[in-house]
Amino acid sequence: MKLTLNATEDYQIYKSKKGMLIQGNSIELLQNDKDLSELKGKVSLIVTSPPFPLNNKKQYGNEKGEEYKDWFIKLAPIFSDLLADNGSLVIEIGNAWEPERPVQSLLHLECLLGMVKHPEANLRLIQEFICYNPSKLPSPAQWVTVNRLRTVDSYTHVWWIAKNDFPKADNSKVLRPYSKSMRQLLKRQSYNSGKRPSEHQISEAGFLKDHGGSIAHNFFEMEALDEKRDVRLPHSVLSFSNTNSNDYFLKTCREKEITPHPARMSGGLVNFFIQFLTDEGDLVLDPFSGSNTTGYCAEKLNRKWVSFEVKEDYIEQARVRFSDPSLKSPLKKMKV
Repeated sequence: MKLTLNATEDYQIYKSKKGMLIQGNSIELLQNDKDLSELKGKVSLIVTSPPFPLNNKKQYGNEKGEEYKDWFIKLAPIFSDLLADNGSLVIEIGNAWEPERPVQSLLHLECLLGMVKHPEANLRLIQEFICYNPSKLPSPAQWVTVNRLRTVDSYTHVWWIAKNDFPKADNSKVLRPYSKSMRQLLKRQSYNSGKRPSEHQISEAGFLKDHGGSIAHNFFEMEALDEKRDVRLPHSVLSFSNTNSNDYFLKTCREKEITPHPARMSGGLVNFFIQFLTDEGDLVLDPFSGSNTTGYCAEKLNRKWVSFEVKEDYIEQARVRFSDPSLKSPLKKMKV
């Protein structure tokens, strides 16, 4: 697909070699701007981390309670219209808690049910992933660090949603490294075959072929649960740690005295789903891009991309991200 959008008085566009960042409210623009209608039915992957349903307002903007649920569910037909028939929608979302109570909210589940059951969207949940991050700050703070009533909420949900039961996907693109024992098995070319207590019949040669790695799990262990065991994330996740304080983006933000977006989506997660669910040249879209990790990852992986962001501060952070010398594709502001 050739992207032909130009900057207008209604929104500003920043372009790179592979894509564009549009400054404006994505939902309003996608619903009302005729020029953006060329995106409908053309998007292979929508991957995003929308504002979480937190009880306190954050600087990046977030609704609360029933307002959040209504807002979230209304996204369903908009996203469905954007997706190609074999396209996928990937959403990362955190847990919510009842206001002033040490009780976990069901809001995120109600949002998921409302989205996949929306009568105008025809969406379904393909698979759920869990992203465990032990570096998350203790939350909810009132019930974890003050009153000591609850444990740390240290994971997010990642929902893979699609318009049909068989969206484009290939798990051989996102293999994780073999375990030490599997590497040893491949080296010696023998193992204990036969019938197991579970009544599974293990063939004599079923595990002797080297496929380059094992099939990824739907649990992302961003840091080791056991220091004696290697983290076996797919290479696409291992190569882009969200906690790496030495990468170009964070280093440049420190030098420029810029406070980075507080809820950046993990580049590893974005890389994983781009490689898993799309091919080179496909179109990737992020309606709530923040500092535009999605666009950056898509650019490096040779995918076309479109991202949206409202706040000027985060647009500037996206420009910092794309000034990375290894990318060689800066974001340039288009003239109206």
